[in-house]
Amino acid sequence: MRLRFLGTGGPIVPVVGQGTWQIERDPTRSIRALRLGLDLGMTHIDTAEMYGAGRAEEIVGEAIGWRREEVFLASKVTPSNASAKRTIEACERSLRRLGTDRLDLYLLHWPSRHRLEETIAAFENLVQAGKIRAYGLSNFGVDGLEHAVRIAGHGRIACNQVLYHLKERGIEHAVLPFCERNGIAVVGYSPFGQGDFPEGNPELLDIAKRHGVSPRQVALAFLISRPSLFTIPKASQPSHVEDNAGAGSLVLSEVELGRIDAAFPIGPRPRHLPTL
Repeated sequence: MRLRFLGTGGPIVPVVGQGTWQIERDPTRSIRALRLGLDLGMTHIDTAEMYGAGRAEEIVGEAIGWRREEVFLASKVTPSNASAKRTIEACERSLRRLGTDRLDLYLLHWPSRHRLEETIAAFENLVQAGKIRAYGLSNFGVDGLEHAVRIAGHGRIACNQVLYHLKERGIEHAVLPFCERNGIAVVGYSPFGQGDFPEGNPELLDIAKRHGVSPRQVALAFLISRPSLFTIPKASQPSHVEDNAGAGSLVLSEVELGRIDAAFPIGPRPRHLPTL
């Protein structure tokens, strides 16, 4: 599993981590999957207070248990809770559900009606208190990112978590370049789309065959091919967990990257940031 710095001067994090959206639907299977992922080096686990109304955080806490020191643990504050006071209260609740005394990364889940100055001030207070190591954003477009950098200063925003898969590459127009210019890591969620992964695409199949891997591993390798990129697929089946972990060491050639780029063109610049 390859490791990279998450943001300017940030911690070293696996390029492939583990998402936890909807894991509350099958807690037992989800716990097994998360633990297997840890065994395979996917120590970045991402969750959020809104996932299952907090239940996902409880499941993550049970899954990591005594292995907390191995884990790069990220969670997110819901925008309705993103005032200066309520961000800190939300973080405290997340810590209790996760059974830990600190988060490695805390994100604003999407832009909020609360002033961003308040949220970032709360993040800075949480850093000073040792409750979080770093903070970032999720589902922010360029305008919001520019505003955040003006408030926090260069090097303070660790990452921007955004929708990114082969059929949705809209971030490559402006969001990804902005983040790269400003030392902000990009963490792609839902890297296989929403049940429409192009498993039978001839280019993916051919490249996968040449490497002795699966088409999904090829897709993940493409989505983490730039130094600023990370991904957090969710998996509940052991075979899928193993597949995801294997992609973390797969390196595609420039020719192979070009073939995938041509097979899944970036498309026109979207008017609004794509999200789920």
